[in-house]
Amino acid sequence: MQFALLIYESACDFARRRGPEAAAYWSSWAAYSGALDDQVCLGACLQTPDTGVVFRRNGAMRRISDGPYSDSPEQLGGVIMLDMDSVEDALSWAERCPAARNGAVEVRPLQFISNSVETVI
Repeated sequence: MQFALLIYESACDFARRRGPEAAAYWSSWAAYSGALDDQVCLGACLQTPDTGVVFRRNGAMRRISDGPYSDSPEQLGGVIMLDMDSVEDALSWAERCPAARNGAVEVRPLQFISNSVETVI
């Protein structure tokens, strides 16, 4: 099965990406991604929430706003897609994730849509 780890980080963690704590921040991620090696299908770190743009549509009306989707203490900081045997295996990697120390890691199975028919892999 494939799972997405949705990585939520605090404003402090986003700030640690630069400045005096950057080396420690990135080294923990390098060690984690190195350990994941064969299980990772795809992964990406997101830029800070203030760089985001939110699009909403209500009928013909479009609304675009700058900044994060929601005003919450934790924001989406990255996504990792894993190939695991079970949700328990995915949760064990979520527990080891550097963001789990101060933020949150959501584990969600991927659902693929093929030829307009929903299929779950």
